[in-house]
Amino acid sequence: MKLRLQHTLGVAGIAAGLLAAVGTAQAAEQIRIVGSSTVYPFSSYVAEELGATTDIRTPVVESTGSGGGMKLFCAGVGDDTPDITNASRRMKPSELEMCQKNGVKDITENVVGFDGIVFAQSKSDDAIDLTREQITLAVAAKVPKDGKLVDNPYNKWSDIDSSLPDREILIYGPPTSSGTRDAFEELVMEHGSENIDGYDEAYTTIRQDGKYVPSGENDNLIVQKLAQNKDAFGIFGFSYLEENRDKIQGAKIDGVEPERDLISSGEYPVSRSLFFYTKNAHLDKVKGMEDYVDLFLSDQMVSDRGYLKNLGLIPLPEDRLKKERSEWESRAKLKASDLKG
Repeated sequence: MKLRLQHTLGVAGIAAGLLAAVGTAQAAEQIRIVGSSTVYPFSSYVAEELGATTDIRTPVVESTGSGGGMKLFCAGVGDDTPDITNASRRMKPSELEMCQKNGVKDITENVVGFDGIVFAQSKSDDAIDLTREQITLAVAAKVPKDGKLVDNPYNKWSDIDSSLPDREILIYGPPTSSGTRDAFEELVMEHGSENIDGYDEAYTTIRQDGKYVPSGENDNLIVQKLAQNKDAFGIFGFSYLEENRDKIQGAKIDGVEPERDLISSGEYPVSRSLFFYTKNAHLDKVKGMEDYVDLFLSDQMVSDRGYLKNLGLIPLPEDRLKKERSEWESRAKLKASDLKG
């Protein structure tokens, strides 16, 4: 699957100003989508299908990370701002406040499916079962020692637990702008630190001594690194495991395999919902926005029989999918109270 990028042509000289004006007009005719690297493959597929089967220009989809997408999306209303942002975690109250402050006051939130965060390694490695506590001790900036928190001294997994491999700790993971990073900190580190003696409260600060390597918003690059380095682990969404099972494997977390049914049921402990947010003020100004969202939420794409399941999306239960469609059809307006709890 390759995203068909639309290129803006420019010329020098007297015609430059005219072409710039035309380019601005065209921008309003082409949907712009930003956000999560996890949702990116699904959003891109829908964009390609829309462009191939209608007279609507193929939307531009950018992988900016969930946090980066929110900043762009919430910057304001107009041709120079995105129409939709994807997210692998829910919008934060502070982000909705930023949106509203900048005039983005009518937003519809939709959940498109489920995902699991995998802790993956090369397929040539021995299978491994890790607890969230062990992973937390591998990535935390500070760990408990003799009644106080100290800079993380662990260099090998066997330093954490003698039953683990005598293998260097090297983890390629998402950057701070990523929703996957937010979800990892919440679902792994908060849980892990709350169950480790010595942490007085949930601890989510990740070490910066080279053992954890932020690896940008292109998760395919992490897959390539795992295939080349048997010591390394990588953190990313389930779809990238599903697409690359010939190269990589997922670790068990707390004894549970990262498998589709176990993620959907919630038995796999690092599971989450996937979101996208639509800027309703743009619906009448950007051709095809309604068609794009209709297609994304269609049986053709996100049902248990949909195309996106083959890319690794974990479909919603049928009743939940109906609810999401109803929210979209009514253009349900996201409120601050929706984001509490």
